[in-house]
Order: sequence, then C-alpha cells, then structure tokens
Amino acid sequence: MKLSSQSFADGARIPGEFSFCVPAAEGHVRLGGNRNPHLAWNGVPAGTRSLALICHDPDVPSKGDDVNVEGRVVPTSLPRVDFFHWVIVDLPADLREIAAGSFSSEVTPRGKPGPKGPLGTHQGINDYTAWFAGDETMRGNYHGYDGPCPPWNDELVHRYVFTLYALDVECCGLDGQFSGAQVRNAIAGHVLAEAKLTGTYTLNPALPG
Repeated sequence: MKLSSQSFADGARIPGEFSFCVPAAEGHVRLGGNRNPHLAWNGVPAGTRSLALICHDPDVPSKGDDVNVEGRVVPTSLPRVDFFHWVIVDLPADLREIAAGSFSSEVTPRGKPGPKGPLGTHQGINDYTAWFAGDETMRGNYHGYDGPCPPWNDELVHRYVFTLYALDVECCGLDGQFSGAQVRNAIAGHVLAEAKLTGTYTLNPALPG
C-alpha cells in the first residue's frame, strides 16, 4: 500500500495553507489556512473492510517551560512526545482519495464539531484540545484536522507523519470523544497493511524551511 499527496512530497515542507500557524513579522506567528492536505493511496489489500488515518507529530517538546518564551529556545536535546493532529476511523474501504480542504478549510476557534465527519467517517479529538484548555477564547473539543503549529523558538524541525491503515473490520467501535492513542489500541490486531507519508514544518526563522 502506498500513500501520496499533491499537497507536498514525502519528506518535504508542508505549505502554510495546510498549517494552523504561519510565520509573521510581528508576534512571530499568525493563523494559517489550516486546510487538510490532499491524500491518495493505492495497493489496498483484499479483505479490507475500512480504513483509518492518523497524523501525528513525534517531535513535540516533553516540557513546555521554554516553549514560545522570548529570549529562550527549545533545545533539540529535549525529549519529545507525540501530538495528534488528525484522527479518522471508518473511512470506506473503496475510498482512494481525500481532496484538499474537504475535511478542514480554516482555523475554527474552540474546535470543529464531531465525532461525525465527511464520508460517513468518525473523527477523534486532536491534541489542540489539551493545548488550548486554559485559553478562554480558544478552548474546546478539537475534532478532525488541525495542522502544524510547532513552537517558534524550537531548534528542531518537526515531522508530521500521516499513516493510513487498512483494517479487517468495518467499524472501529469507538463512540463519543476518542483520541489517537485509543484508535491505535482499537485497531491493534486488525491492520492488514499500512502506509506512511511524512511532511516537515518549522516556524523558527533561524532554521531552513
């Protein structure tokens, strides 16, 4: 099974139109287009009854003490953890493409509704839900896709890994709000094949794009 995109090449930078934040001359960042990227795949194995898709950033700082603090940097040596940006289950088995902007077309303060999504899918909450929990204007349940917004003072270029799973079950059986970690647990033992596509992104002007 192979996963590809017209929005960015494997290993290349994700354009700002697909990001939650883009660089800005004042205040370091501003809101980006936040459109979901185009994705397409082939080679789905026989016996596939549904598909699942997860996008995560494995390079998120494990401690937030220096994150976006003037005069400080987030060092590359800091241990990193996963941050989920998009969690979808129950994609139809015969689907072979997701159009750019068809699941997300802008930043939605307090989050997009869910879990029901386009094409009969169910979408989990992404980790902006926890990130904005203390922000009066932004807090809420962030379902579906919300793109990259790494710390603007991070010395590490972040990776965004899109992983498509072909499953032998028609429905994952997850109800209500669910997380990327819960999807990984639910599909364990049901994965017939998987494919990955990785993009990169940074908001640090000192780093190469």
